[in-house]
Amino acid sequence: MAKKHEDRYQCTECGWTSVRWVGRCPQCQTWGSVVEREGASGTQKVSAAAPHTPAVRIAEVSAEAADRTLTGMPELDRVLGGGLVPGAVVLLAGEPGVGKSTLLLEVAARWAREGRRTLYITGEESASQVRLRATRTHALADELFLAAENDLGTILGHIEQVSPSLMVLDSVQTVGTAETDGIVGGTAQIREVTTALVRVAKQRNMAVVIVGHVTKDGGIAGPRTLEHLVDVVLGFEGDRHSGFRMVRATKNRFGPADEVGCFEMAEGGIVEVPDPSGLFVTRHEEPMPGTCVTVTMEGRRPLLAEIQALVAPVPNETPARRVTNGVDFSRVAMVLAVLQRKARLPLSRRDVYVSTVGGARITDPSVDLAVAIAVASASVERNFPRRVLAMGEVGLAGDLRRVPGLERRVSEADRLGFELAVVPSKSRDRTANLPALRNLEVVEVPTLAQALAVLDLRREERGHRGE
Repeated sequence: MAKKHEDRYQCTECGWTSVRWVGRCPQCQTWGSVVEREGASGTQKVSAAAPHTPAVRIAEVSAEAADRTLTGMPELDRVLGGGLVPGAVVLLAGEPGVGKSTLLLEVAARWAREGRRTLYITGEESASQVRLRATRTHALADELFLAAENDLGTILGHIEQVSPSLMVLDSVQTVGTAETDGIVGGTAQIREVTTALVRVAKQRNMAVVIVGHVTKDGGIAGPRTLEHLVDVVLGFEGDRHSGFRMVRATKNRFGPADEVGCFEMAEGGIVEVPDPSGLFVTRHEEPMPGTCVTVTMEGRRPLLAEIQALVAPVPNETPARRVTNGVDFSRVAMVLAVLQRKARLPLSRRDVYVSTVGGARITDPSVDLAVAIAVASASVERNFPRRVLAMGEVGLAGDLRRVPGLERRVSEADRLGFELAVVPSKSRDRTANLPALRNLEVVEVPTLAQALAVLDLRREERGHRGE
């Protein structure tokens, strides 16, 4: 009987194996990730062993050991689902300079101020540099221990000596071990370091927060298995030119994976923003043409955002320009085409500029109607006599489609004193269970043209016959 060929090569990203080398993994489609396995052997028979702890009915398992502990930052607790679970491993990823270290140093300090021992391991800075930042951000606490290490074995020794209830590692790409081949920050080293920290976290019932780097395309650096090993994956987002930051959960074994927390970088460190709606809306003393407010959903949280538009005539024989900032260019181009064909708004010989306020980045399709109204208002140079907002996805036929979470959006607009909300038709069944609105009047329209008519933004027929 012929001997079965053993798989000599393995993908470092997903674990796929093969008897021969290939340049691209056929399972995860990653280039250059297939390497030769060390110590590859054939399949061996594994004998059964007596379990140390017998299996019990799930209803008999005590849940007290997994009770959450608040971090002291309500916005972060909101994303985590109510706090940190003992033994949980959290991965926080973000671009360089976004404020990951500042955020976690503040979390470690607040955790330690409650009398809970905390260990902060830095692999990117010296201990004195972290101490300097802690002084600036007032993140000093008696129970906060600090060490600058890059060796996994030494870090495990610090854990044995300090016995913390929370450990922060900044970052996993800077830690390595001599027991595993590969360079520090490579896929094999990252996998080994993370596996060891997960194991010690479960054994000691210690919460662990790991900082991770991101690649040029925004993905988490390291093997894909890194995200599978940890319990929670958080993304720290923000623009360097804006102080606003958001923590977004993409994976959470202990809570919802669609929550966001809002923060702001200040001179004294990072502060929470429990009500961020005012950050993306301009307070105008008088109504201005070319502006429209909408309500977007970031996770389960409604956020107000203002869309501003400018329409300018194009010089002779010059192509019209379309410039966007903070909104998707393709969606804006589609909305402009619908405005011209279905609402008969002359835009082919006009430059159109569309931007958000405060550096907000909006991908929610419900912003379509606000973009259309802002452009129409700028084109006809008319403003609104009332505080107006609009929500709705625009279809290619000029129809308006309903948006999810309309109840929360309308309630938020009413709380902030808006007077008129233009929404797609057949939304009344979704707003029927809303509490009584104090100031807001909800108007339903089926098409984009009718939405413009409600706000008196339709251009007279003679204004576009030359288009």
